Amino acid sequence: MKVNELFDLWKEKATEDKDLIDELNSVENNEDEIYDRFYRSLEFGTAGLRGVLGAGTNRMNIYTVRHATQGLANYLNGRYEKSAVAITHDSRIKGDLFAREAARVLAGNGIKVYLTAELEPTPVLSFLVRELKCQSGIMVTASHNPAKYNGYKCYGDDGCQMTDDGADAVYSEIQKTDCFDDVKLADFDSAVSSGDIEYVNDSVYETYLDRVQEQQIHKDICADSDLKVVYTPLNGAGNKPVRAILDRIGVKDVVIVKEQEMPDGNFTTCPYPNPEIKEALQLGLDLCKSVKPDLLLATDPDSDRVGIAAKDGDNYRLITGNETGIMLTDYILSQRKALGTLPEKPIIVKTIVTSIMINKLCEKYGAELRNVLTGFKYIGDQILGLERKGEESRYVFGFEESYGYLAGTYVRDKDAVVASMLICEMAAYYKKQGKTLSQVIDEMYEEYGYYLNTTLNFGFEGAEGMKKMQEIMTRLRENTPDEIGGFKVLKVDDYLESVSTDINTGEKSEITLPKSNVIAFFLDGENAVIVRPSGTEPKIKLYVTAVGSSSENARELTDRLIKSGEALMGV
Repeated sequence: MKVNELFDLWKEKATEDKDLIDELNSVENNEDEIYDRFYRSLEFGTAGLRGVLGAGTNRMNIYTVRHATQGLANYLNGRYEKSAVAITHDSRIKGDLFAREAARVLAGNGIKVYLTAELEPTPVLSFLVRELKCQSGIMVTASHNPAKYNGYKCYGDDGCQMTDDGADAVYSEIQKTDCFDDVKLADFDSAVSSGDIEYVNDSVYETYLDRVQEQQIHKDICADSDLKVVYTPLNGAGNKPVRAILDRIGVKDVVIVKEQEMPDGNFTTCPYPNPEIKEALQLGLDLCKSVKPDLLLATDPDSDRVGIAAKDGDNYRLITGNETGIMLTDYILSQRKALGTLPEKPIIVKTIVTSIMINKLCEKYGAELRNVLTGFKYIGDQILGLERKGEESRYVFGFEESYGYLAGTYVRDKDAVVASMLICEMAAYYKKQGKTLSQVIDEMYEEYGYYLNTTLNFGFEGAEGMKKMQEIMTRLRENTPDEIGGFKVLKVDDYLESVSTDINTGEKSEITLPKSNVIAFFLDGENAVIVRPSGTEPKIKLYVTAVGSSSENARELTDRLIKSGEALMGV
């Protein structure tokens, strides 16, 4: 159907949400606006849906949510005789509405729904799927995107984000249905009365916290450490569970950033509620000046990622996702080894864009390191594989550079609640030795080398932006650079073509990971540049690794690589 025909159809049928009616009326004579809303449908993939809120097939609204859920319902009913789905949401605008509408569609298709009464973190959704023995789960979230976004993540029966095969099957069902005429809807109140939609019992959340607390290593270390923490949930879902778990383990001196305490999908104090960036943490950093804590913790809106700042003299130093993961890996491996609780043949899992400094830690402690594609579902899939072989206990820790961490196997997604707990325990452990986390990471650089990791983001909005992103990736595949930043390109890994090429010999070998639109350039001196279009946002990410002889040298090398990386992007 042509764009203008779709617009007319939506004008006729999208009449249940006044916001959508007003928006359609406001753009009626604006061809560019109409085109952007209807030139495509939001694509359903392993990350589900994600898009700008508004009217149209290329927007997040009750009709695109219902449409996706009808596809999920058809998939489940074709696969299971009886099925159940857990649903929750974070603080995003219309998150509760989208969760409710998804529940109505599932109930209308004869599928049992377990719905949370209020917002919950993404890891809680993963836990609910497993604990309630559901066949799928829906998390309404856009993670750390700006306020104008919302999204819809789908989970499999193992509590992990849906696999490529599952997502493809659901997308196929979505394409077979009409977003207006083919959607089956139950009356919400009637479905609750009949038990087709059931609110999750509060006791389950306590069970979740029990499982989180089981991941402690030194169980009593926080109680007498005098650890002081400033915490911000960034107006998201972490407020209750993070504070609850810190209280349980004895971290009592927790000061909250009041402006960011309560749920608010407008994110007025942090337009980009991402713990990776300083602006989101600025209010917390300001509070640190007067409160003088040991640590600043910040969880993103769906509380699956956590960022920190550590005391550094009289100031506070932002710790990167890689640095936090490196310290946690070292702390968990060293302390579990000392206590005799480290399993035989322990396994650490990281993504391909995460710091290679972990290689040296795994060598030191005799741990197996597994590299997976970007996306925590691939870490979850490693846990599932171990579980099927009866070796689940070998999994010790998994993390990705974008501030996502998981210890334990009680969920199959990154969990800022357990990460916050372990970060505080680690900080308390080192505080008793007279060290801050800033000192700890610097000591590790001295021991293992100065591995400096930097992520650059290049935005490409709208239809033209998508085209530009495709052109850049095609150009890089067809024209391999001889050098980047003055460093010779030694090897190129193309994860879409599943081919690794040795530039010196021309020898090619197979990459056995699933296909993904990623190109990695490996350079002299362990330096590297990896190019990856985001799967959830209109941008290309550039991951730069610089390995220097000192902190200053690593920064100098990073600057060189960044300039060359920008040239690769055409900036």
